[in-house]
Amino acid sequence: MSSHDSVPTMPNVSPRPQGRPVTRPWRTDADSGAPDPSTRGAATADNPTYVDWLVRESMLADAIETSRQLSGYASMWQNSFGTPDPRAAVRTAAVWYTAYPASLVNAPGSSFVATLGDAELWKAFASIGIQAVHTGPVKTAGGLDGWEPTPSIDGHFDRISTRIDPAFGTSEEYRMLCAVASSNGATVIDDIVPAHTGKGADFRLAEMAFGDYPGIYQMVMVDPQDWELLPDVVEGRDSVNLDIVAEKVMADAGYIVGPLQRVLFAAPGIKETNWSATAPVVGVDGVTRRWIYLHYFKDGQPSINWLDPSMTGPRLVLGDALQSLTDLGSGGLRLDANGFLGIERRAGSTAWSEGHPLVPAANHLIASMVRKVGGFTFQEQNLSIEAIKLTADSGPDLSYDFVTRPAFHHALLMADTEFLRLTMREGMRLGIDAASLVHALQNHDELTYELVHFTDTHAQDIYTFRGRSITGGELADTIRADLLATLTGPDRPYNLPFTTNGIACTSATVAAAAVGISDLASITDDDVERVRRAHLLLAGYNALQPGVFALSGWDLTGMLTLDPASVEHLMGDADTRWINRGAHDLMGVDPDATASPSGVPVGRALYGTLPEQLADPGSFASRLRGVLALRARHSLAESTLLEVPDVDHRAILAMVLRLPEGGVAATVLNFSSVPVVETVLRTEHAVPGTAVVDLGTDEPLGEVDEEHGVRVVLGAHDGRVLRIG
Repeated sequence: MSSHDSVPTMPNVSPRPQGRPVTRPWRTDADSGAPDPSTRGAATADNPTYVDWLVRESMLADAIETSRQLSGYASMWQNSFGTPDPRAAVRTAAVWYTAYPASLVNAPGSSFVATLGDAELWKAFASIGIQAVHTGPVKTAGGLDGWEPTPSIDGHFDRISTRIDPAFGTSEEYRMLCAVASSNGATVIDDIVPAHTGKGADFRLAEMAFGDYPGIYQMVMVDPQDWELLPDVVEGRDSVNLDIVAEKVMADAGYIVGPLQRVLFAAPGIKETNWSATAPVVGVDGVTRRWIYLHYFKDGQPSINWLDPSMTGPRLVLGDALQSLTDLGSGGLRLDANGFLGIERRAGSTAWSEGHPLVPAANHLIASMVRKVGGFTFQEQNLSIEAIKLTADSGPDLSYDFVTRPAFHHALLMADTEFLRLTMREGMRLGIDAASLVHALQNHDELTYELVHFTDTHAQDIYTFRGRSITGGELADTIRADLLATLTGPDRPYNLPFTTNGIACTSATVAAAAVGISDLASITDDDVERVRRAHLLLAGYNALQPGVFALSGWDLTGMLTLDPASVEHLMGDADTRWINRGAHDLMGVDPDATASPSGVPVGRALYGTLPEQLADPGSFASRLRGVLALRARHSLAESTLLEVPDVDHRAILAMVLRLPEGGVAATVLNFSSVPVVETVLRTEHAVPGTAVVDLGTDEPLGEVDEEHGVRVVLGAHDGRVLRIG
């Protein structure tokens, strides 16, 4: 059905629990696919059948249809939407399981979405304390080469459709997943990507100068007389990356704004700038054009233009968001790469491409629309603390904790919390509310160590570290060197650097490096226990503070990294992150599987399946269940971080919290593999003479001394939550 023909009527609206309107899908998964090869003709701009098919396949057409189903109904005015409400989002779901579709072993004959919607899995999740599932990107991604689809080049973050990818399931299975989650008092979190799409129907129509489609992207036509300034596109490809010389030439010619502040995924000969040029493309008007287009990420991810007169880019993104919430039934959305939505020329400098005021404006628009239909959003952007706060002040309800993620790994690897304390205090100084953060263990990406806050905005600021004054840039260099030295190299060959962004590893291999394991093949039962304790410490840091706690299947099963040779077919563009994405079987649904349906090899799981772990009180999942029960019992997720005090032992971290009911508590953690016989926590929030109680055991631990000190004893990689007074 064409988006410009008959329009589905809006059914009678019955509010869901979150108050969202219910819509009828205007197009089903069965409508996808190219016309019969015998009748469809050539994949060219002068073939109306091809152009009409591209329009039907485009995300912009879907967005137009979705808006027609929602505009003008009273259900769009029932929710507050103007300001973020992080604690409301935390109350909705304080513990998240973050899935990665390509890496889950499915039940035989079952899809990823159906496997994730299994009732027994949700019983296990509920037992552990998980209240939401973030599915990861599951809509169709990749590109189109004529009539034929091409595969995703970035883990399905190069979206080209609002349909669920058949490789992962169906839209109906996704709706059933949402229903099963709801029946367990939980919700499902989907993704949108406001920064870019893949090279699907929308981009192909833009190349052909069809309608308003060019306005979706940061792209510009090059005058034929200037084509000689562009590099040639090699046979078999549809674009070519501009090198630094070509970038300057085209900027001087007035076509583009020139170099940006960063080149993400930079690789010599592959991506030297953020700009690429298309091959000659014949348009629907018969004119042949070459375009230059922006891609912050890979060349198959053209960047969306958030300030074009057509406003087609924002319409596409908002339509995608609304379809996920009102048709599929998700309760929240991740905004991926949402810090790269503004670009502006600056004289005598790199283009203004990060921290641009268009970014918070665009994010406010997206997040407000989501809140308007009863959902919540979180952002995942690795920017300076100020940039994260600027966006969060009026945009998404929650932000991924890039503030302390590399720092807590550094604390474990060095048995020293100084840098972690420094970053937490920096966040507090700049107004970051810890309750607005998603504190996560491993996700699908590398351990990011760019430390943008210290290398960009604060590169020349002076900090005190290890007893001396040091600039932000020098501090970042020091931390990166520490992480490389302790996580990679001959003694830890199981972790690999990922371009200039970070290190490909799992939480279990970070823990393995921290306890001195060099050969994963020879791990003993005693080694597994040492890894598990260190892993649980990382979980405790992220969970026993305000905000959302998130973990993945790699965490729940204790996955090790893969042998690089086993994923060589996935690492053609030097993407070493595939070693940390090993396939895993949460419930033991297919013990004989050697790979996921997406072809990712099954890795080694130190901890076993969830049914095995939940039957063993000493397992990772069972011990984590105790941590999360303590967290829920005292509403730590909704508490307020008051102080990160100095400590008298370098491996200790203390977080002083104001509990929702008004009391004071402290999370105290030992990041060392050596027990700490006694450490003293001193805080002005501890009143001398008042009682100190271990909230995990209800054991009295004495009183606060006259100097506001609290005495604590901790085992190796151990932690406690204390009630003070």
